[in-house]
Amino acid sequence: MSRRNKFVLAIMILVGVGIFAFSLRNVNLATLWHDVLNLNVWWMICALICILLYLGLEGVATKWLVESNGDRLSWKDALRIPLVEQLFNGITPFSSGGQPAQLVALMQSGIEAGRASSVLLMKFVVFQSMVVINFVFGLLIGFGYLEEKIRALAWFVLFGFVIHLTVIVGLLMIMYWHNFTKRLIGLVFIPISWFVKGQRLEDWKRSLDQKVDSFYQESVRMKSQWKLLSKVFGITFFQQLFYYLIPYFILLALGKTGISVVMITCLHVLIFMVISLFPIPGGAGGAEYGFSVLFSNFIGNSSKLVLAMMIWRLLTYYFGMFTGMVAMVLRPDKLNKND
Repeated sequence: MSRRNKFVLAIMILVGVGIFAFSLRNVNLATLWHDVLNLNVWWMICALICILLYLGLEGVATKWLVESNGDRLSWKDALRIPLVEQLFNGITPFSSGGQPAQLVALMQSGIEAGRASSVLLMKFVVFQSMVVINFVFGLLIGFGYLEEKIRALAWFVLFGFVIHLTVIVGLLMIMYWHNFTKRLIGLVFIPISWFVKGQRLEDWKRSLDQKVDSFYQESVRMKSQWKLLSKVFGITFFQQLFYYLIPYFILLALGKTGISVVMITCLHVLIFMVISLFPIPGGAGGAEYGFSVLFSNFIGNSSKLVLAMMIWRLLTYYFGMFTGMVAMVLRPDKLNKND
């Protein structure tokens, strides 16, 4: 990690401590400690298993994609990739650092840059597609409740859905209507040319053309591996499902019974969308606020609500970052290539 990344990591940890401290300002610490001691350990273990499965299944998907051409990737390296991703997602705005960090990690394992980019592209398309599909179900079930609780946040969530859907539609257009998409891009550059001139504009056009062409070439190969993609889609569905179930098990650990697993899961889908759009790394502040407001009706007691939020944040954000720090220290194995 660079000095800058270490500095941002330290800042995000301090921000998290500050948010937790602020959340505890009106909470009786004796009551909070009593709630901690009375947590149901077995349900807490279920929540922990969910985050482990979320990370582990992404490692499985990575291993499948890398080994689709006959190469052999060690399980240590396959599991190292999502941990590195979690670390850099957590310290960069809009989780923008995760993809480049995965690329570097795959190359450290001996995978060529082009091949590594292809693997990450397939993972990205599948993951984003599943996010959009899950989000549609989340909207259908939980949007009315979300709008009732926080109307402003509801529109923010809808905006997030539009952004994710636009990304997927754009990728599909490149995959299936390559020439038409390039003509559309040419039209988009007409108004841009009013403000950007000369060599800079030409450099932008050339760079975008190269990226579109590269994605199209990779997508042709992707479409020819539909069986592999189907398997990756299936495992990604379960990967995200385990992640979305985490708040449900936390609420059970706090002794909350009779709650709807479907509603809790759908609300977590909506929170996931909010986090992805907050410009602050990890959605700090917005994530904690969204969780506290949306789940207040299900928990009620202020100390239990804060405790639930803290456990959820530790599992879904800080756990990935800390395990990512460990993964960064591990020396990667070299890919066993199919000669």
